[in-house]
Amino acid sequence: MGTEISEPLLLPDSSKIQAVDSERIPDWKEQITIRGLVVSALLGILFCIITHKLNLTVGIIPSLNVAAGLLGFFFVKSWVGFLSSLGFTIAPFTKQENTVIQTCVVACYGLAFSGGFGSYLIAMDEKTYQLIGPDYPGNRAEDVKNPGLAWMIGFMFVVSFLGLFSLVPLRKVMVMDYKLTYPSGTATAMLINSFHTNTGAELAGKQVSCLGKYLSISLAWSCFKWFFSGVGDSCGFDNFPSFGLTLFKNTFYFDFSPTYVGCGLICPHIVNSSVLLGAIISWGFLWPFISQHAGDWYPADLGSNDFKGLYGYKVFIAISLILGDGLYNLIKIIAITIREICNESTKENHLPIVREVQDGETSKLLLEQRKRDEVFLKDRIPTWFAASGYVGLAAISTATIPIIFPPLKWYLVLSSYIIAPALAFCNSYGTGLTDWSLASTYGKIGLFIIASMVGSNGGVVAGLAACGVMMSIVSTAADLMQDFKTGYLTLSSAKSMFVSQLVGTAMGCVIAPLTFWMFWTAFDIGAPDGPYKAPYAVIFREMAILGIQGFSELPKHCLAMCCGFFVAALVINLLRDVTPKKISQFIPIPMAMAVPFYIGAYFAIDMFVGTVILFIWERINRKDAEDYAGAVASGLICGDGIWTIPSAVLSIFRINPPICMYFGPASGR
Repeated sequence: MGTEISEPLLLPDSSKIQAVDSERIPDWKEQITIRGLVVSALLGILFCIITHKLNLTVGIIPSLNVAAGLLGFFFVKSWVGFLSSLGFTIAPFTKQENTVIQTCVVACYGLAFSGGFGSYLIAMDEKTYQLIGPDYPGNRAEDVKNPGLAWMIGFMFVVSFLGLFSLVPLRKVMVMDYKLTYPSGTATAMLINSFHTNTGAELAGKQVSCLGKYLSISLAWSCFKWFFSGVGDSCGFDNFPSFGLTLFKNTFYFDFSPTYVGCGLICPHIVNSSVLLGAIISWGFLWPFISQHAGDWYPADLGSNDFKGLYGYKVFIAISLILGDGLYNLIKIIAITIREICNESTKENHLPIVREVQDGETSKLLLEQRKRDEVFLKDRIPTWFAASGYVGLAAISTATIPIIFPPLKWYLVLSSYIIAPALAFCNSYGTGLTDWSLASTYGKIGLFIIASMVGSNGGVVAGLAACGVMMSIVSTAADLMQDFKTGYLTLSSAKSMFVSQLVGTAMGCVIAPLTFWMFWTAFDIGAPDGPYKAPYAVIFREMAILGIQGFSELPKHCLAMCCGFFVAALVINLLRDVTPKKISQFIPIPMAMAVPFYIGAYFAIDMFVGTVILFIWERINRKDAEDYAGAVASGLICGDGIWTIPSAVLSIFRINPPICMYFGPASGR
């Protein structure tokens, strides 16, 4: 049994106490500033654009928490330095204000993901309905609701705040009692703390400079690429046959995307390798093999997007892998949660009677922990406020959602809100242990259940809307606890964190739909051969149809393959958990493998290039790689994201690129 320290028997010397207590903690109202909110809004717009772009192209969203903290520091520090040089007296920039900005930005751009703009919301639209086919069983013209700015903003406001109120009373339990790690939140806190110390100031400046440099390079490259992208979908560097025309036809090419290379630098090596492995299995072997059986397994004259042909195999096998991985991890995290809670209830019986402080360093750490506990508990958020807020918002939402989505009856919405806090707790606890939020998995479970309950008369729209209700609650609850952990480690007030979450969520309810609307009006969203395929739109609509119709219309052997890949996902996850670390670190992740099955191999090449760069960098200079890889990746992603704005404006005004750079087979002589 380990020794747990509580009350020290020997008091440390007073100088150490003074050192710990000397840091002034701003009042919670001082931590929320006008300049901070302005910066949060600007970064919220940028990060929503980045999230939409990733959602509508590949569907893989890396964690941008660290980038939010880094860019928040850069903007406010630059602002403070500029005004100070002009002779103005400016309030100092504290780590608490930095934390509030980061929290606000994460709450804002989080809605670009949980709002379903690349999944359940867009799955309701006319284009996805047409893509699946009007004659496809269960796919009814009545189950169509095209995106509209007014109803999307209204829907965001009525569903996005409940998750914030559902777990607020448990913040002390999750952060202080269970001591959950929340790896991303802890890493962000360490970064912010390093920015605001004398020792970390120099490194912070270099990181900011590095981010700005690669942001400029990425922005310039994206602008340069645009001039050669012509009109249509086959021009430019995005269609460069890097490995020859034969592999290009099977989507194996490098498309020179700074965003995907940046994702490769941020995502772990095993994620990038899993994506590439999935691309090789599907586009390298499986789809060419199935294509050879055209005319036998499925009619040979079908269109490339007909679900009764090869397209059906692509979608349903990807769904099988995603569901297998999600179901396994859901059961695993619930089991871990129950086990850990049971362990907590018996821990008190094993505490030692005598506790000693061994040295001054230990006592200093103890004092720092006491300081964090004191600040975290100082500004309480009353339980009655959280409970009444949840009940009131649930009542408003229960009355409003059936107006927006008539097939989703009020009693189904109410039932979702009754069970949602328990699911939000499971997701938040699991995120604290593993850093893996399963919000989309909970959403898919709600989708299947509600779609099957409503049936063929409106079940598709009802299931997709219920998916949104569930995803919003469990996702925002996990994000809130993650940010509470960051605030705990940076000595930020819990009240300021909660208020910044509310403000960031309110910003996101407006900014996320507006930035999505920019994409919707400027680009051909959902076109299977275009850059913005919206891959999860088809997958989510097919899931809803499956919930009410079953598997009767799948092409030959498709169901057997789906079952095989579903079981394979379970077995691979089990092997990852039971094998030793030195072996399991090389076992792929099924969820990551599933994405290229439907989309293609090109982005897997880009991400693997990113991971190779990082791997070599780590071998040459690990310290530099640890310090600057995140800044380089953030710069590449943000620069490409910024170019989306002028690109969309040019598209809206019908200004086309002047050159089409096209590659085709050479004419033989």
